[in-house]
Amino acid sequence: MIRNVTGLLALVAAATLLGGCAGAPRALMPTPVLYQQPGGETLYPASAPRPASNDIDLLYITDRRAETEPESTLPYGEERADRITFGTARVRIGADMQWDDLVRESKASQRAQPVELALGRVTELGAFPREPYHISLDAAANVYRQPETMQLHRAAKDTLRSEIQQRLADAPRKEVILYVHGFNETFETAAFTTAELCHFLGRESLCSFFTWPASSSGNFLISYSSTTESARYAVGHLKKTIRMLATTPGVERVQLLAHSRGTSLLLDALRELLLESISAGKEPVDALNIDNVILFSPDIDVDVGAQAITSHVSDPDLISVWPSGRLPRSLHGRLTIYASPSDRALLVSRILFRSESRIGNLRAEDISEESQLYLSRMGKIDLIVYEGKRTDAFGHSYFTTNPRVSSDVIAMLRYRKKLGDPGRELLRSGPMVWKFPPAQ
Repeated sequence: MIRNVTGLLALVAAATLLGGCAGAPRALMPTPVLYQQPGGETLYPASAPRPASNDIDLLYITDRRAETEPESTLPYGEERADRITFGTARVRIGADMQWDDLVRESKASQRAQPVELALGRVTELGAFPREPYHISLDAAANVYRQPETMQLHRAAKDTLRSEIQQRLADAPRKEVILYVHGFNETFETAAFTTAELCHFLGRESLCSFFTWPASSSGNFLISYSSTTESARYAVGHLKKTIRMLATTPGVERVQLLAHSRGTSLLLDALRELLLESISAGKEPVDALNIDNVILFSPDIDVDVGAQAITSHVSDPDLISVWPSGRLPRSLHGRLTIYASPSDRALLVSRILFRSESRIGNLRAEDISEESQLYLSRMGKIDLIVYEGKRTDAFGHSYFTTNPRVSSDVIAMLRYRKKLGDPGRELLRSGPMVWKFPPAQ
């Protein structure tokens, strides 16, 4: 039951919350601060090869069903598919601009002309077999996957890996960036967010996105409920995607980014991969080559999220393959969580789920010193709190709309800066909690 005006207003406005405004015109995200400052970082060095066009060609993996509505301009809709499909999606950035003009506007704090995003050609490259895979029995009633299905599976996997390796050959960094979107997102909006992040990361890595059948139309309450179920449906597909990306020869590191409801999907997939590696007696850090995991505005109950991160610690019978009792290592880099108490969109989730608190709304004082010390002993976990003004309608997409927050993300991923380094001068509020300093 909604008992306060703030909750009621948030729920009324919720059709445009928790992920973005699907179908709305889109301009390139504001310039991150580190590129605006005199003597700051260089977005695109003058010595770098000039690209043939302003377009960014992304790799996509999806379990959305192909769009069948005749009036739709999108290749995939919001219904669930019974298979994984993959391909390339071209995003046009400043289509009518020369490259030098795009670079100039991409470094400006106030742009002289708008830089628009548009979805270009989408090309499907392959698809895995429909699920569940066909099976057969032998005379002893043993169950096997049918050879014909496995042949199709291997062919799709080889095609995907070949595409990854071709792209890596031209990439300065032999790493894959995979973005997982949240609720109220379409194939198009997911591609836009991936493209603008890729653009400001210098276009140096293989940029990709996993797009799942999140709802972006209809009654909000029904839509959000179906999206919650669709996120669970997509866990196995995202797990397979990450595994295939991480184990492709030539991939040195995988960077995983997720927003809103997509953070729950990503954590569930990672937990399954962690348990999978542990049960095989392998270090997850070696088996998966995951560098950083970044969660933006996590739409996750605090207790549920804490359990997802720490549950393996409290299950010694699971981790019996390490006789010394040492816990397995999972990441080369860090788990970084961005939260904001000003995120009005997550108020809706608190109401709908009767949640005490969502991770994306946490403040430094919401985590006890004892809990912070525990998480810091686990290592490689940072909570970064943004408490400034909202830079988008509901303060839910600040990782792209706020130049200070996006600057911190880029400093971490592109320039490998640690918290406290020049360029990431955040204020420490506890053993594993940091805050952005007040705006000047």
